[in-house]
Amino acid sequence: MRIKTTFILAVLLLAAGCRERKAEQFHALPFPDVQLPSMISGQQEALEYMAVNYWNGMTDLSRNYPSDSLLVSGVRRGDVEQKFADWTSIMEYVGPGLWSKAVGNLYERALACEKKDTSSQVFETFAYLFQKYCYDPNSPLRNEDVYYHFVSRYASYDGLSDVEKGKYEREARLCALNRTGTKAADFRFADRRGNIRNLYDIKAELTLLFFSNPGCDACMNIINVLREDPVISSMVASGRLAVVNIYIDEDIHAWRSYMPVYPEEWYNGFDPDMILRSNEIYAVRAIPSLYLLDSEKRVIMKDAPEERLFRYLSS
Repeated sequence: MRIKTTFILAVLLLAAGCRERKAEQFHALPFPDVQLPSMISGQQEALEYMAVNYWNGMTDLSRNYPSDSLLVSGVRRGDVEQKFADWTSIMEYVGPGLWSKAVGNLYERALACEKKDTSSQVFETFAYLFQKYCYDPNSPLRNEDVYYHFVSRYASYDGLSDVEKGKYEREARLCALNRTGTKAADFRFADRRGNIRNLYDIKAELTLLFFSNPGCDACMNIINVLREDPVISSMVASGRLAVVNIYIDEDIHAWRSYMPVYPEEWYNGFDPDMILRSNEIYAVRAIPSLYLLDSEKRVIMKDAPEERLFRYLSS
């Protein structure tokens, strides 16, 4: 018995060694970049084609390359992640009208890879990247609308547990609130004198809805930019841009003590009904949170990364 055991162990070690040598011999492949058809010439047309077809090479069912902790279908995970960040940036340029088609194409192709070979890790990798780049409150590329088109599909994936399904269904419901292009939900707020106003009472070409907290360093950075940027400050002074700065927590004394910090020309208020924390009309997942609305209170940007918002306003 001892001889047989020793022999089996030797065979297993030899097989493991062969696998390691094969892994070492495999050279990671470059990311299969999308190729533009020759008939496409305009920049916007090229961006739209790339948004929809960016992942076709990566999700080609004829691919048969290794996947492990370092590789996804033969491509380094770091390269795939960088390409996802690049693709997310492209999505900003094509606009919301194409997001459903682009995300839907990626989702269906990645799901097909999963059905063909559950070890390919393509589907799991995209689920992770959508969460990290499009939904994480700290992501500079976050875009809840893009994430909505993914998570609303992913929530019905039959490979999820009941707990996971519930989690993603809730995220889809929250992302569906105040989507880009829809009218923002109205709500009432109280100023420091106790006067009650509604969001829709504010008349301006643009409205910046700013959910903030006193003592928040990130909020203070935003306040400084809004006050000091010459283009943005002039828009506020002229009335083209209204800043509605709302506190949604309970310590009203702390909020009142912070009043000298807030510019007087802003609409500074708190939520007297404590409804904005309930995730029923707005999903304020982190402070600060910025929404940009047009003159009809349609959402131009939802929970926008501040640098993206500042670029838009300054341009």
